[in-house]
Amino acid sequence: MNANGRVLWVALVITGTAMGAYAYPAAEGFDAEGSDARAIELADLTMQAMGGYEAWAATRYLTWSFGNKRHVWDKHTGRYRMTRGELVVLMNVVTGEGKAWRKGEPITDAEQLAGALRQAKGAWINDGYWLLMPYKLKDSGVTLKYVGERETLDGRTADVVRLTFKRVGRTPQNAYHAYIDRESRLVRQWDFFAKANNKKPNFQGMWTGWRWHGPIKLSNFRGKQPGQNDRMKDLGVFIDLPDAVFEDPAPVDLDDIGQRAENEKEDTPTTQPTTTQPATTQPATTRPSDQ
Repeated sequence: MNANGRVLWVALVITGTAMGAYAYPAAEGFDAEGSDARAIELADLTMQAMGGYEAWAATRYLTWSFGNKRHVWDKHTGRYRMTRGELVVLMNVVTGEGKAWRKGEPITDAEQLAGALRQAKGAWINDGYWLLMPYKLKDSGVTLKYVGERETLDGRTADVVRLTFKRVGRTPQNAYHAYIDRESRLVRQWDFFAKANNKKPNFQGMWTGWRWHGPIKLSNFRGKQPGQNDRMKDLGVFIDLPDAVFEDPAPVDLDDIGQRAENEKEDTPTTQPTTTQPATTQPATTRPSDQ
């Protein structure tokens, strides 16, 4: 091999290493064949900017409030608690089984109980997506396409990835554009399309207020202008919660009875590599996927 050949070979090895350095396993059913390499690479870089796949996989208990609903989710088992006014639902979002109480009294009527469980499951799907969309870029049924470089509502340069869905969730006809900030590699904005073939989005919203919660980053703001309001409240990651949270409808103070994950990093802007090479796809793992 001549000198030029050695230089080329070394360059290819270095490039290949960079390509796969931040790749994480896609969920079983992710449309890798229909997605393009640049979009997949951006998904990998975004995951890394939020703490990395291993940190996300290890994260177990999440809590947040959206509108008038308070959520507590055991990501590892599917156990879930939703409080909405005088309604408390304790269920497993994987099996669909659960119980519900209104004004402290158990809901025993089969039809009313089914309605409460359906309402809670829908809230988990919708509100969970509003909180965790950047962690679900390579979920089952998702196809990713690179749209190109665009400017966010607040004037930052971003790489835009389009998400469409195949036979997954309750609204597979939707589409999203995720604006991935060039500097931080965090999602900075999203555009929502009620129908994937719509030319204009039904709404656009910012993703700001990124903060460390234990080993992962979460964003609490979804308005059109930074600082306008906080749509996501009570954000928290816990490493331990008692079973009573998911078994007893009585009011709970998570900080009194649980162990909140300590922030492992400071809340400073995160800059990640911006390589333009495609990421290496790793073996898929099975995990629940609801859009």
